[in-house]
Amino acid sequence: MAAQLKGFSAVFTVRDVAASLAFYRDRLGFRLEFGMGEPPTYAIIERETVSLHLMPASQSPDGLGTSSIYVYVDDVDGLHAGLVAMACPISFGPEDLSYGMREIAVRDPDGNRITFGAPLPKAG
Repeated sequence: MAAQLKGFSAVFTVRDVAASLAFYRDRLGFRLEFGMGEPPTYAIIERETVSLHLMPASQSPDGLGTSSIYVYVDDVDGLHAGLVAMACPISFGPEDLSYGMREIAVRDPDGNRITFGAPLPKAG
């Protein structure tokens, strides 16, 4: 196979791109990579290797609040502490789950969900 996949970016449908951009920047530590218009009517935000597109609901009304991604992290508790310090609303966690992951989850103001997880140490 000649071509290699290099990464991906999820698209979250939101009511108000500028308001969502403020939430992701101020509560989750993302930075604006690209904004179309002022205030932005479409935005690409990034934090480390995670990239999200914020698309207005006017372009995809059925997608509002239905997006979800899973982000692997090296330290769920450290991330949790940092998000709490930024007044980010945590949906659940940190919690050890039966399938061997420690997770926290956040929902943005439109209901889109980001779950952060790290494998639990192996018993033995």
